[in-house]
Amino acid sequence: MTTSPWNSLKKYSSCSTIYIDDSTVSQPNLKNTIKAVAFAIYFHIKNREDNHTLEVFDEKLHPLSRETVPDDYDKRDPEHKTIYRFVRNLFSAAQLTAECAIVTLVYLERLLHYAEIDIMPSNWKRIVLGAILLSSKVWDDQAVWNVDYCQILKDIAVEDMNELERQFLEMLQFNINVPSSVYAKYYFDLRDLADANELSFPLEPLSKERALKLEALSREETLDRISKPLLVRSNSLDGMTTNPRHSVAIIS
Repeated sequence: MTTSPWNSLKKYSSCSTIYIDDSTVSQPNLKNTIKAVAFAIYFHIKNREDNHTLEVFDEKLHPLSRETVPDDYDKRDPEHKTIYRFVRNLFSAAQLTAECAIVTLVYLERLLHYAEIDIMPSNWKRIVLGAILLSSKVWDDQAVWNVDYCQILKDIAVEDMNELERQFLEMLQFNINVPSSVYAKYYFDLRDLADANELSFPLEPLSKERALKLEALSREETLDRISKPLLVRSNSLDGMTTNPRHSVAIIS
């Protein structure tokens, strides 16, 4: 198992209460959670060992806007603030939660491990978008559908969004399960990362009931929610075969 390039791998004593930011609107807790996730992505890009990627994530081949992609789009590492703004804008427009931000990072790292690719200047936006697409459907009580994201990223076609989601899910081998222990580890690692970068990371308790709900949300019945045809979007994930895997293999 590969080590994340951004966490310190500290050991934590077990406890009966997990602390998270459980807000549902944009507020300081959510803001700093997104900032910490953006730092994790930034360090993944900065500390990558190679430049392995796949066509579906290449921004030159699949641009997210009508603006001309610079010739050196694959050469310049994005700054932390650039990553933060991209994630923040999606979360703000879709009214996603801090929980969703943490699970976005879980799925992103799981993709890098399963697909054996690197996140880098040419692909980071589409990898992050794919992770947000899945995490918002799995972990938010009110899912944001792909057609809704097309209202946010106005120049991207819903067919492209659907294909991105489909391939991302297949590369995860349909493993969207996130046990509460994995969620807690990511939370504490992100809190350390926030502290190291002088970000406050307010604590709010996650009850046992909420922890169980979080774990249940990512079980195989949620795959039905992702793969069912949507009334408001074309070319959806009709016919996708669900795979009730519950093993977790992530970069951690």
